[in-house]
Amino acid sequence: MYEQQQTVSPDHGPLAGFTVGVTAARRADELGALLQRRGASVLHAPALRIVPLADDSELLAATKELIDHAPDVVVATTAIGFRGWVEAADGWGLGEALIARLRGVELLARGPKVKGAVRAAGLTEEWSPSSESMAEVLERLLAEGVQGRRVAVQLHGEPLPGFVEALREAGAEVVGVPVYRWMPPEDIGPMDRLLDATVSRGVDALTFTSAPAAASLLNRAEERGLLPELLAALNHDVMPACVGPVTALPLQARGVETVQPERFRLGPLVQLLCRELPGRARTLPIAGHRVEIRGHAVLVDGALRPVPPAGMSLLRALSRRPGWVVARADLLRALPGAGRDEHAVETAMARLRSSLGAPKLIQTVVKRGYRLALDPASDAKYADS
Repeated sequence: MYEQQQTVSPDHGPLAGFTVGVTAARRADELGALLQRRGASVLHAPALRIVPLADDSELLAATKELIDHAPDVVVATTAIGFRGWVEAADGWGLGEALIARLRGVELLARGPKVKGAVRAAGLTEEWSPSSESMAEVLERLLAEGVQGRRVAVQLHGEPLPGFVEALREAGAEVVGVPVYRWMPPEDIGPMDRLLDATVSRGVDALTFTSAPAAASLLNRAEERGLLPELLAALNHDVMPACVGPVTALPLQARGVETVQPERFRLGPLVQLLCRELPGRARTLPIAGHRVEIRGHAVLVDGALRPVPPAGMSLLRALSRRPGWVVARADLLRALPGAGRDEHAVETAMARLRSSLGAPKLIQTVVKRGYRLALDPASDAKYADS
């Protein structure tokens, strides 16, 4: 599991100063490494676990049924699922019979990875969509006509109600092949910590690589009474980044708009974050310096300056109306858990100035409060911010 960490170097990456939450169960190490390589701090909390069904009577029954009664079409939806199915059949002594049966049917593979798994099993797919979309698979089947046809669908962790229902409404007999299931994580603690960090804006983005992970996080938030706060965070301050449109569906059903790469892969997902997060950072000309305010750090003339959470809270409060005086009482309210002692503002402000390495960025206005020393030429531009 990735612990939250930050790296400071002259050659900081595009995600330096940002914290990204990772909800993936599979390939989390790979995604975390890609993010950290680009400078991000990573908070990993698997939102689910995969339970293989090699010993599951439901999978065994579906496999025997398909061997005994040939389907017309088999839809393979995930590489890991298809491989798991063949391996489980091998374990039951049914591997050869299953492969022989699949060799004689119309085999559709959703995307290149699934195609690779199909071919590794010694089979050849009849067709695979370029979009990797189940919607395109459905469109092809309905165009072919499925009335009276028997269609086996390898389920990928959760039922596909829209897909299956559309086939049944068109007259198909649909046989589900449940190769593995998604379950909540055994240790719920990391997911709760990630939820708390998201609600408190301690992360700048949340990544999702499967629809069940998104659904699991939403369900856990609802159980804890945090769903309204989570949705508010995702709609305003924390960027929800999904690997593709299917992954985004549970979030979109709750009214959350997501960002997605054009290609549904981890690499393009990370590249998307590298463009989007810096683009959302606030950049201001202050006291002759270019200051970019990121999640847990500030770029001052391109140099990365990590800032403690209390200091970031003060800086964000000041940057909402750059150049305007913000009263100590207002800054006190911005400090998390500061209580009523305005001395806490002075302490946090001193640490903030020290962290920034340029004390003149923030001016003290005697008996009134503090202000960002916005460059005079920028006053008009930001006066009504």
